Amino acid sequence: MNDILSIIQTSMSSLRNSEKKVAEYVLSRPELVIQSSITDIAEKAGISEPTVIRFCRQIKLKGFMDLKLCLARDMPHGQQILENVDFEDSVPEIANKVFTSSKDAINKTLRRLSMDDMERAVEALSQAERIEFYGVGGSGVLALDAHHKFFRLGIPCIAYTDAHMQSMSAALLNANHVVIAISHSGASKDIIESARIAQENGATVIGIQGEKKTPLSKYCTLVLSSNSKEVALKLAPMSSRLAQLAILDALFVAVALSGGETVSRKLEKVKDSLADKRY
Repeated sequence: MNDILSIIQTSMSSLRNSEKKVAEYVLSRPELVIQSSITDIAEKAGISEPTVIRFCRQIKLKGFMDLKLCLARDMPHGQQILENVDFEDSVPEIANKVFTSSKDAINKTLRRLSMDDMERAVEALSQAERIEFYGVGGSGVLALDAHHKFFRLGIPCIAYTDAHMQSMSAALLNANHVVIAISHSGASKDIIESARIAQENGATVIGIQGEKKTPLSKYCTLVLSSNSKEVALKLAPMSSRLAQLAILDALFVAVALSGGETVSRKLEKVKDSLADKRY
């Protein structure tokens, strides 16, 4: 079967001028496309996001993520399960590379994270009458973990991993509420739609994603980016998930400390409630 770059080259004559701009960009920088969001590609190619989608469908792909998967498959070392890890690696070598990748992702995120935006996020969360966490798939696990922490502060909150529940709940929010929308790609249709509904109803929407500019960011009041460039698409995001978890943990600790003794007493009551559940 022809690789995706060959398919793009042979399809050039059938593409519209705007779609050719996408094709030319992909052909010239395939390795960057794998690491980029659809918003990045649209800006760099000088076209709109819908044009990127039309281009993908013109070459018989389902969408932008399908394009990235095909590029990752066809690039050199595309058969790797995780970047920098080879089939010949021993278990100690694999463990070292995975741990190193995770540490690097967290350190890079800390260096690049906007502390002004973090402070604004903490202020919004501290004043919220209700907090809702939205995520699907792997990001849904992060949403559930965040809820597991934040509810201990005595702030009414909930995590939704079902798209229908997210949309319905978002429709009932107002300016006193905060949504944390989690999506590594920032391109999940369900999360984007839920964020849009929440924003339209006045809620503060905090996006936690891999890149700063994504389709999701358009409906976010604040964006906290993990700046992860994971290109391994055969597995769910790994190092990026840990970086985003670190962002959520930092928000939780900061919000807890902002509550002073009141929150401290609530956390102590929660801890005491578990005393009889341990040997």
